[in-house]
Amino acid sequence: MLSRVADAIYWMSRYVERAENVARFLDVSLQVTLDLAHPQSDPWAGIVTATGDQRLYTERYGEATRDGVVRFLTFDAGSQNSILSCLAQARENARSVRDAISSDMWEGINTYYLFVLDASRNSSIFSDPHDFLDDVKRSAHLFVGTTDLTMTHGEGWHFGQLGRLLERADQTSRIVDAKLVLQQARGTDRGKQFDESTLVALLRSVSALEMYRKRYGQISYGSVMGFLLLERMFPRSVRYCLNQAERSLHEINGAPPDASPTPAERLLGRLASEYEFAVIEELIAAGLQPHLDRVQSGLNAVGRSIYEAFFAVDANATNGEPDRRAIAAASNHQSMGSTVTSTASLSLPPPT
Repeated sequence: MLSRVADAIYWMSRYVERAENVARFLDVSLQVTLDLAHPQSDPWAGIVTATGDQRLYTERYGEATRDGVVRFLTFDAGSQNSILSCLAQARENARSVRDAISSDMWEGINTYYLFVLDASRNSSIFSDPHDFLDDVKRSAHLFVGTTDLTMTHGEGWHFGQLGRLLERADQTSRIVDAKLVLQQARGTDRGKQFDESTLVALLRSVSALEMYRKRYGQISYGSVMGFLLLERMFPRSVRYCLNQAERSLHEINGAPPDASPTPAERLLGRLASEYEFAVIEELIAAGLQPHLDRVQSGLNAVGRSIYEAFFAVDANATNGEPDRRAIAAASNHQSMGSTVTSTASLSLPPPT
């Protein structure tokens, strides 16, 4: 498969997944801030910091407010991580490889983008964005299902899976991270004072409440964090995403099981192995936010390695000239950042 085609499919999937998770991130933030009657710090400033886009937000809106954050994360064309911008980039990537994807996929992403574009003209959404955010999530599910059912599960499909799963692992960690930031606004350090309603809101934000209750029944802080980070069977847990991404990367490489791993396989395998043997009580005792920072940085490194292995133009093919595509990608790079203690960002997006 041409690297250009693989690149576009990979980022098409990542941007669709990112749009959905920005909706989830914003929805849970709106729900939790309603319960902060007397916060000890500004919750909206903490939310902006958790996205890693605080500098851009400040340049465009100044002080962090509810309305400003909602606009910034939904329809701001100047933010590469707004829902509208993510879908515009996903649509452009899909358009560039229409012959490699199904017509149903193209129609799906086009309809999805036009729905959000039309919604951006409706100012009433800002007062109560919950229904809109739910529609964004459902539209993403529809596109993922269409992809699975109408695209041959070959190399291109695995590139899409790889992009989607890496993005989902990263964004699940950021949704948990945002909840920890909001909890700090209550004046608690490690989230040990999470009440049940807050934990239920967190589970709902990743559509995990029903599956969690089937597994554990009673709501507790440690069990919820363990389910979202370490659950082997739940498709939005970080562990599940890492394991499945590792499988797709192996399918793409096509190497025999006893072959030496590539740099990308080594980095991803290291992350996945860490989660195979992690214990949630130990992670909580050491501090979840520093741990989530390390995971996000590790995912960034995996993304860069995948870019270098599959998408960057070989210097020999350009007669020794610098890789202008890689330079453009680096200069255009902007993505969801990390936690309060880090400004780590996602791996290099393609110039579209």
